[in-house]
Amino acid sequence: MKIIVTGGCGFIGSNFILKAIDSINGAEILNIDKLSYAGNLENLSSLQDHQNYQFIRGDICDPNFIIDVFDNFKPSKVVHFAAESHVDKSIDGPIDFINTNIFGTANLLHGSFVHFKQKYPNEFQFIHVSTDEVYGSLGEKGLFTENTPYDPKSPYSASKASSDHLVRAWSNTYNIKSIITNCSNNYGPLQFPEKLIPLTITKCLAHQKIPVYGDGSNIRDWLHVYDHCDALLTVLNNGVNGETYNIGGDNQRTNIEIVNLICEILDEIAPSELFDSYKELIQFTKDRPGHDFRYAIDSTKIKEELGWTPKVEFEKGLKSTVKWYLKNKTWWKKLIF
Repeated sequence: MKIIVTGGCGFIGSNFILKAIDSINGAEILNIDKLSYAGNLENLSSLQDHQNYQFIRGDICDPNFIIDVFDNFKPSKVVHFAAESHVDKSIDGPIDFINTNIFGTANLLHGSFVHFKQKYPNEFQFIHVSTDEVYGSLGEKGLFTENTPYDPKSPYSASKASSDHLVRAWSNTYNIKSIITNCSNNYGPLQFPEKLIPLTITKCLAHQKIPVYGDGSNIRDWLHVYDHCDALLTVLNNGVNGETYNIGGDNQRTNIEIVNLICEILDEIAPSELFDSYKELIQFTKDRPGHDFRYAIDSTKIKEELGWTPKVEFEKGLKSTVKWYLKNKTWWKKLIF
């Protein structure tokens, strides 16, 4: 199996490559990454001499680069992670999200079609890693299913929704074998410190204010990145072409609950010399525009049809994540200071 992974130096992509190298016997992986601010070569430093791993720096928005990569590497599968993914940044600078998430995906699909049609019509497969945010916002009840209508609320989620539609269009029009996955909020090692959990951890350790939007009542379903990667490998090996699979962690928590839990973990294992509790650093701020109230995924389909279930219990996963950031201060301080 020869796999191109796009965005493999990012949070989920690098965790996926590390797991895939160990899990798929004999698989060759080519990692394509632009190395923008959230891409970090250090994430995969352990593989730099691995015989089945290659890295090429490049932009998925460059059509000639993509065609050359397909011609030279001759992949049987593409796992597409590369995306601009931070909602706040999409509000401040939406065009970057349109370019990478929409045009970049279309460019990959075109390269896939040329490669698929001319070289490997029976083997090629495109796995598109997307988000639950394409479905919009839930009220107090209900779960997103694979049949939930799309209703994106931010430039980020709209760009990801667009990319999902493009994958389906290429599948239907050009017969590209493809699968789409929509996941809930990920957490775990190697996450860039702009997202809620690593942001809270690093703010605590730097004794800086922890910003919490509104009153912190917004709810997310949290999925450990190891469980997400396990689900993606399950889809890669056993998923049905043309299908969509929702991947969730069955862990609905409010943002303020998450922040308080992190503060309590740090109060226990790395107490502050300046505060009685890290909770003293919490600062409620003006809510961001179009802030979705609740995301929650129904993962019944992937559980029943492919036999996948999340295994990382949330409190243990969160504590291990906090410990990882404690042990890897050099890694994250390079990124934010």
